[in-house]
Amino acid sequence: MSSLSFPEGFIWGAAASSYQIEGAWDEDGKRESIWDRFVHQPYHVVGGDTGDVACDHYHRMPLDVALMKSIGLNSYSLTLSWSRILPDGTGTINSKGLDFYQRLVDRLLEAEITPKVILNHWDFPQSLQDRGGWPNREMVDWFVDYAQVVFESLSDRVNFWSTHCEPWVIAFLGYGTGEHAPGICDFTQAYQAVHHLLLSHAKTVQLFKASGYSGKIGIILNIDAYRPASERDEDIAATKRVYQESADLFLDPIFKGTYPQELFNWIGSQAPQTLDGDLEIIKGSADFIGINYYKSFKVSHNVGSYILKAELIPNPEPGWSVTEMGWGIGPSGLTDLLLDITNRYGNPLLYVTENGCALIDTPDEDGFVVDYGRINFMRAHIQAVHQAIKAGADVRGYYVWSLLDNFEWAYGYSKRFGIVRVNFDTLERIPKQSASWYSLVIKENAVSV
Repeated sequence: MSSLSFPEGFIWGAAASSYQIEGAWDEDGKRESIWDRFVHQPYHVVGGDTGDVACDHYHRMPLDVALMKSIGLNSYSLTLSWSRILPDGTGTINSKGLDFYQRLVDRLLEAEITPKVILNHWDFPQSLQDRGGWPNREMVDWFVDYAQVVFESLSDRVNFWSTHCEPWVIAFLGYGTGEHAPGICDFTQAYQAVHHLLLSHAKTVQLFKASGYSGKIGIILNIDAYRPASERDEDIAATKRVYQESADLFLDPIFKGTYPQELFNWIGSQAPQTLDGDLEIIKGSADFIGINYYKSFKVSHNVGSYILKAELIPNPEPGWSVTEMGWGIGPSGLTDLLLDITNRYGNPLLYVTENGCALIDTPDEDGFVVDYGRINFMRAHIQAVHQAIKAGADVRGYYVWSLLDNFEWAYGYSKRFGIVRVNFDTLERIPKQSASWYSLVIKENAVSV
């Protein structure tokens, strides 16, 4: 069997986010976040599940770091809980909350695992949402103040940072469709949130650079593969609008200092309000772009489909199917996406910061899961990354989503992405077959073909 080798120093990691694994939702000074409020209201989450306990990572962190070391991870992508560090969003620092992340980072470094720290993965203090949340421009300064607290605490040990993870989701599922916290259905607020997320990102990067901290800082975007459902002009146009909203809406300001005008012409009065100088601040504000890639869609024009008038249809590539999330598997779409960003934006530094799939996992009597479907998914997407590198993309790392089965947002505990199985009754962790396979990929810095 032949294999594809990756460049020396290529990073192999795994990712998780604070609300999805930590639990301890009201312990040691932490106060209510928007997701705590959201899940404690009825009918928002499948089965009425909450993240109150999740994987109990807050209490089992040393065990989880030991698991990472046993797999051989080069890096772990973790998210901080803003509500744990600044319980009111601003003002008094919660030393117990900050100490947890200091201990986590120290454990990772002792295990020779590089910590990659994300400041915001969808979750923030409910007290700030009560003051308007991301559509409120004041949120920009509140976020920068929070980032400064974190940098002052961890920058001596962490040199790999991301500001926001998937700002599209924060804006459009949180404020547009209401599927996620804070559960608001208003696309004007959603587009305004996009601008403030980008501006807070850029001003945080300004702070990072001005303070002389070492290392890289970027932002993480979720972008899927989109193909027109037909050759009809209306389907082609709908596909373009969807791609502009998921990719260009974020990448154009960062690399060009402009928003996609064609998209703004379409959304009209719902376009965000900006101030003179905002886009100059945002331009050039990323050392790297993280890409979270999961799925492939066909896009058709549909007048009943929200503001973009576009219907997304799962589009598995030949030989592939859909995952438990109903997502079409499309490995070649990852290659195309990485090369599109490479070619349109001057070959920026890229990382695949999330990639994985939810499947039906059937544990044996010992709790072990043989998940060759997940292995095949990971292999194909890692091969797709290799193909992009070979074609000129500057991709420096790959992070599987996720380390653990966890709380999958509005789906609760009904979907499992982890390469480590979590028994949610006992909280026992058992690495799956995919963890062993990934361990070998890491050891050899290569993937079989």
